[in-house]
Amino acid sequence: MTQQEIEERVEKAKELFHQGFNCSQSVFGACADLYGITDEALALRLSASFGGGIGRMRQTCGAACGMFLLAGLENGSATPHDAEGKKQNYALVQELAAQFKSENGSLICAELLGIAPKTHETAQQFGNPTPEPRTEAYYQKRPCAEMVASAVRIFIEHIEHNQ
Repeated sequence: MTQQEIEERVEKAKELFHQGFNCSQSVFGACADLYGITDEALALRLSASFGGGIGRMRQTCGAACGMFLLAGLENGSATPHDAEGKKQNYALVQELAAQFKSENGSLICAELLGIAPKTHETAQQFGNPTPEPRTEAYYQKRPCAEMVASAVRIFIEHIEHNQ
């Protein structure tokens, strides 16, 4: 894949985010077709739950989660006792996670946003699952579009480099 083709996917991911899709949907939706998932609505539904740091709990960044979903398509095992296949997939996820953390400073949504993290307990007690309205102010205060861009670049460049 050429650098221009990578950047076109990066732009598609950022465009999806600016249309109102979450970080995970934006990354996965921009690249799922590489693995034969050409039904965009299906790709967006598959990745929907991982936005907001997994269900808006501000845990693992949704952009990273979208990248990990792609890793499963790249080399995930579909055999229950395939220890070697699982090992290879986990190694890929760990490499991608390390690169994402190196480039962005964290894998944790709350840390990337500069807010206090929500634990499962506080999300259940005090959390609000309602996403914030997507306004111009929302986009200006969030680094999410850049996290989405970073995740797409990391994934594609890693896969291209290791083929």
